[in-house]
Amino acid sequence: MNSLINYCEQFMLAILRKGKIPRHIGFILDGNRRYARKIGAASTKFGHYEGFKQLEKVLDLCMQLGVEVVTAFAFSIDNFNRSKEEVDYLMQLFCEAFDGFCERSSLVHQYGIKIKIIGNLSLLPANVQQVAYKIMEETKHHKSRILNICCPYTSRDEMTTAIKETVQSVKEGKLSIEQINDETIQNHLFTSDCPPLDILLRTSGEIRLSDFLLWQASDGCQIQFVNCYWPELTLWKLLPVLLEYQIYSDHQQQAKNNSKMPMFIK
Repeated sequence: MNSLINYCEQFMLAILRKGKIPRHIGFILDGNRRYARKIGAASTKFGHYEGFKQLEKVLDLCMQLGVEVVTAFAFSIDNFNRSKEEVDYLMQLFCEAFDGFCERSSLVHQYGIKIKIIGNLSLLPANVQQVAYKIMEETKHHKSRILNICCPYTSRDEMTTAIKETVQSVKEGKLSIEQINDETIQNHLFTSDCPPLDILLRTSGEIRLSDFLLWQASDGCQIQFVNCYWPELTLWKLLPVLLEYQIYSDHQQQAKNNSKMPMFIK
């Protein structure tokens, strides 16, 4: 049965690759705790554990599809307001998942994935920061694909950081106030080295963005809310999202081509 499912997935991926592939997809990994309750797990910690495992599965699908950048919202700055027990477990899980990740996962080397931990890293415990900087150092030479892990992150903090850096550039005489525009701010965002965001997808059925990639999602991004928990996300649940993106892209290209056609006046 597993071989049949894998064959069907590979067949569908081959079909999808015939159309336009999104270069950059952002995921809000929502529903881990509710997933644990749904399956009757003894603790919601199991949901977080499955969520980290699921990230690698979804990353694999995206890499096979040809997506260049995956940005995953793993931990919000606001999540520090949760119970100390849960936060401590998530920090421990982060360390366990990413310390030695390059050795355990063949994906990193197979696809040349640069891993970036983006957000306000100064808020993380020292041991977690150490793991984060280690994995970024180990993969900084990779050029083909990017995995952005947002931890801990909010768009407000990202934009505040970008503005502070812009102000600092003005103070240092590298930039004048008159030169500041939206592109200036964008160049200081954590994702400044990434292509524009094509799809932002949130699992769990919740219809909100939770302060994730708000700047990046404001221009031409397809926003999708999928009614399944993050550990339940499969290619088949992604399929409608990807097909809609390809159809929309085809319509956009057709409209662009039509606008270039010469006008004949009788």
